[in-house]
Parts: sequence; C-alpha cells; structure tokens
Amino acid sequence: MAIAHAVPGEAIDVRPLGSRLASERTVALFKSEHLEVMRLVLLQGKSLPPHKVPGEITVHCLEGRIDVTAQGTSHVLRAGELLYLAAGVLHGVEALEDSSALVTVALVAGFLSARNAVVPSTERDA
Repeated sequence: MAIAHAVPGEAIDVRPLGSRLASERTVALFKSEHLEVMRLVLLQGKSLPPHKVPGEITVHCLEGRIDVTAQGTSHVLRAGELLYLAAGVLHGVEALEDSSALVTVALVAGFLSARNAVVPSTERDA
C-alpha cells in the first residue's frame, strides 16, 4: 500500500512525537519535482551510514539529540537546531537519544530520488 503524501496547501503536523516516538517510523511527508521532506525517526544508538545526495539539505532536530557527521566534522543537534549542508556532501546521522528530525532535500533535475542511488542520468545511461 502506498503511503499518502501531503498535497499542496495541506498543513502537516511536525510537532515532536513525544511518547509516541519509539513506535513511529521514518516517513516521507511529501515529494515534489524539486523538493522532498521527510520526518526521520532514529532511536538511540541507531544511525544512517555516510551517504550523499545531489541537492542541498537541511536537518532540523525536532526532539532528542542527533550527531550529524559531515566531511569529517561532528555536529550535535538538539531540539530546535537546524543544520544546512551543501549538495553532494558526504554525511551520516547517529541518534544520541531517541530522536526525530525534519529532513529537507532540494532535488536536482537529472538525478534519482534522495532515497535511491545518486547517479546523474547521463552516467546511468552510459
């Protein structure tokens, strides 16, 4: 069953999950031609391995504490803090506490979704 995404003009609740955090999962809130927004849910000690996306991204910690490592530098984000990363920066995320974050990815024409392999279409076809 496909996950329903928000439609233009629809309000999305991104408040902290609080007591529901441990039972929630990461979800794509919406995806358009140029933008993808996800609520990332990571429980303490869980992580996303280092990866790259072709577009610029922001990571806004909604609750808990996460460590975003980018280009070898650690950035510990607490609730209410946001980190901006340029396109193509190698980064990984580790939850220092049960956490959720709002992740925004600017999608670049000619590339696959941020959740798929990041390969320019001209290289895929070669």
